Amino acid sequence: MHLRQPAVAGRFYTDAPADLRAEVASFLKQGASLPAAALDDADAAQLAGLMLPHAGHIYSGRVIGATLAHVRLPRTLFILCPNHTGLGTPLSVWPAGAWQTPLGPVPVDGEMARLLCEADEDFCADVTGHAREHSIEVLLPFLQVCAGDAPFHMVPVCVGTRQAPVLRTAGQRLARVLERCRVRDGQPPLLLVSSDMNHYEDQQTTLRKDELALQAAFTADGDALLQTVHARRISMCGAAPLALALYALRAWQPRRQTRLSLVLHETSAAISGDAGHVVGYAGLRIFAC
Repeated sequence: MHLRQPAVAGRFYTDAPADLRAEVASFLKQGASLPAAALDDADAAQLAGLMLPHAGHIYSGRVIGATLAHVRLPRTLFILCPNHTGLGTPLSVWPAGAWQTPLGPVPVDGEMARLLCEADEDFCADVTGHAREHSIEVLLPFLQVCAGDAPFHMVPVCVGTRQAPVLRTAGQRLARVLERCRVRDGQPPLLLVSSDMNHYEDQQTTLRKDELALQAAFTADGDALLQTVHARRISMCGAAPLALALYALRAWQPRRQTRLSLVLHETSAAISGDAGHVVGYAGLRIFAC
């Protein structure tokens, strides 16, 4: 059994279980009070994915809490994250077992992970790419508290390539597995993308670059997103995972229109007070209409 131990507990978030649960619950409660976080029954039925930031909870918790507020998680989550470490294969899939957090283990859906690796040679069963990567781990306590007593499991995918042809093909293969998962579970899985926005420039530059990246994302076109991020030199770390999700949704539900909605966008300056050196955080909901 592959049991991943926390890599950033005690640094990106508290490793004290009671304090962590209370902190996450507070962010979710704050988020639920924001008008943009409201989710009516029609939107809830069409929710196909989310994009959440992955900085330390003190910085990104408000955005995560607002984006997850009112969301009912399905049985299976496919979580796509960037690769900050450079380790592992271009599309690293954690194959089985569980990820430990201070709130307990989160099981990995070994069946869907295996089907994903069988569907495309670019998806590889590989724990190395995930071993020191923080961008899924930081989100798990929020998902655990959000889920409550409803069990869920996940398929973690670490995306280490920005090559559009590779991601396009991978999205088509991922779509097939998403459909297999829908049939098995009797409900559609949720695609969850982990990404921060522009990094380490001043507030004005980051807000401008974030707006460019978000406008490209709102087209629901993975090519447009990747091209914009590259051409405008936007250091959005999860552009490739988001593009992969958009490619997959287009292939999975071709008769439906993919629509993205911004829940909350802010920068690290809101907490640090330093407007000269910020990171942007945005929470998106993705609907298949």
